[in-house]
Amino acid sequence: MAFFRKLLREREGATAIEYGLIAALIAIAAIGAMSSLGTKLGRTFNNVSGNLK
Repeated sequence: MAFFRKLLREREGATAIEYGLIAALIAIAAIGAMSSLGTKLGRTFNNVSGNLK
């Protein structure tokens, strides 16, 4: 717990936390976009597969 308090007091610790939060938000946005795209892509492949039969 002392480590986290030290990080909050230091400027470098705050910067590291900010970068971590930005990376987490980018990851969440990427996962959301990929899951939406994956669903649409799956439908397209199923449609093509159904039309080939």
